[in-house]
Amino acid sequence: MVKCYRKDYPRPQLVRKEWVNLNGQWEFAFDDEKKGCGEKWFEAFPKEPREILVPFTYETEKSGIGDERQHPCVWYHRVLTLDEGVPSGKRLLLHFEGSDFLTRVWVNGQCAGSHRGGYARFSFDVTELVLSGENHITVEVLDSMDVQQPRGKQRWMNENYACWYVQTTGIWKTVWAEIVPEIRLDGMKITPLFDSNELKLELTAAALPECFGTELLAEVSISFEGSPVSFVSGAFLSDRLTLTADMCLSGKDEMNYVWDMKTWSPGEPNLYDIDIRIRYRGEVVDEVGSYCAMREIRIDGTNILLNARPLYQRLILDQGYWKESHLTPPDEEALILDIDRIQALGYNGVRKHQKIEDERFLFWCDVKGLLVWSEAPAAYVYTDSAVREFTAEWMEILSQNYNHPCIITWTPFNESWGISRVETRRDEQHFTEAIYHLTKSMDPYRPVIVNDGWEHTVSDIITLHDYEEEGETFRERYTKCREGILSSEVYHNDFKSALANGYAYKGQPVILSEFGGIAFDNDDEGWGYGNKVNDEKAFEKRFDAIVTAVKEIPYICGYCYTQVTDVQQEINGLMDMERNYKVDPEVIKEINLRHVGYWRESTD
Repeated sequence: MVKCYRKDYPRPQLVRKEWVNLNGQWEFAFDDEKKGCGEKWFEAFPKEPREILVPFTYETEKSGIGDERQHPCVWYHRVLTLDEGVPSGKRLLLHFEGSDFLTRVWVNGQCAGSHRGGYARFSFDVTELVLSGENHITVEVLDSMDVQQPRGKQRWMNENYACWYVQTTGIWKTVWAEIVPEIRLDGMKITPLFDSNELKLELTAAALPECFGTELLAEVSISFEGSPVSFVSGAFLSDRLTLTADMCLSGKDEMNYVWDMKTWSPGEPNLYDIDIRIRYRGEVVDEVGSYCAMREIRIDGTNILLNARPLYQRLILDQGYWKESHLTPPDEEALILDIDRIQALGYNGVRKHQKIEDERFLFWCDVKGLLVWSEAPAAYVYTDSAVREFTAEWMEILSQNYNHPCIITWTPFNESWGISRVETRRDEQHFTEAIYHLTKSMDPYRPVIVNDGWEHTVSDIITLHDYEEEGETFRERYTKCREGILSSEVYHNDFKSALANGYAYKGQPVILSEFGGIAFDNDDEGWGYGNKVNDEKAFEKRFDAIVTAVKEIPYICGYCYTQVTDVQQEINGLMDMERNYKVDPEVIKEINLRHVGYWRESTD
């Protein structure tokens, strides 16, 4: 465990001691007529309001309301008590980990700010708005069924259908407040430079312009399991400072071979502790705890390499839904349980599907060694507005989650959702290219899959989706038709081409990133892909056949099985929504870990 860990702390890679968790009971009101602003609910909340348990949305049982109807405007209110106000030389920041979609915040009747988007963290400095004693925090959230906004698997009709589920409206992640110094570390970008055994730290400071100069210093201490590794320091001549640290514990031998740099991988998730001090005129004004890892993920021809070794990815699709709380994890323990049970099934990673998960999930993936594909929630039409909304929120997400070593792939689009004519239309193709290059401009170190499943434009990995039931058909299709599939002359799943028109296969790695989806349930309701199975032996037989067939295809360097759990009407999970295994996990683990062909030499 890293030194900076604090249970329930929402931002695990920039940790301070002084914070207040604002989850819990809030006053709540529906505002279907959108009259709250006109009636100034931010000054006087409606009398006899409902109560809601934040951060669970009103649609969930866990919230205490459980109303699944769509309400376009909701309001929240609670009191934050500050006995002595904000201490001199300090600031009070109010953080929202996630609120869907347009959020406006008032403190003591004064506007603190607003934010668009449902999946990224946002913050407001409310120092000038708070008083000693009771402070009233009021929040209005506007949401809609608009398919131009990134919504992921949230339905845009009044009922669930196919693989879209109950919408998520309003606050759905942790709300918290933090007392911070006026002069402080404001942000940090951590990049492992694997080949040179160095760590690049790009630090951002918050301070008045006159504070920048040789008297404003950052000191960074890096250790591993209590043993000092590196110390670097530098002056903030502007608000940004770049430092580079040597990450070798024991140096080099006479052959110039680096030994004892601790690397991160699923089998050995080594993490370094980072302690950062900000000094102004010799005095320590801010202290922050963090952590990092030394790992490299890169493409080498048709292979994906983790730390310079071939990586065979055994992924499982993870939508992150819970029965009583939907997109919001019930607690931190629920996140840990999911990771433990996924690993117990023999998977070394997840494709986090159409959701930006609670950052504590990424923390525990870092700690436990679970690979993550980070995928953007989709919009469902292509318009100028959709392009603007998606691009702005995707940039926030990249910046927020960049430092997590578990993330090895960015996936901005899935199955042409929101870009339905990307196969032939140049404007939609240009959009995908722009997002690819924009992502690479912020992170040139991770692969980017532009349109997971089919109709790829520019992409570092070619991914295919195919829910074929028969293992032998899988094997034959992808063995005999390889050239045709990768040239788009053959549709790999009867109706979709691997690449969009005008794009050619350039020798990228190939992964089958959706398959399986076996429904195991005796009930007539609910669905999965293909025919249902009604007993454990039938499930194991079909699962074994398709997984083994995929692993026997030599050019496919990984797979992603659908999926971790049932989700509402979709009953194709290896676990039900209560996280009970449907089949013996040891059987699934043995099939996943069974070595087949070329990939017996790949790393875990």
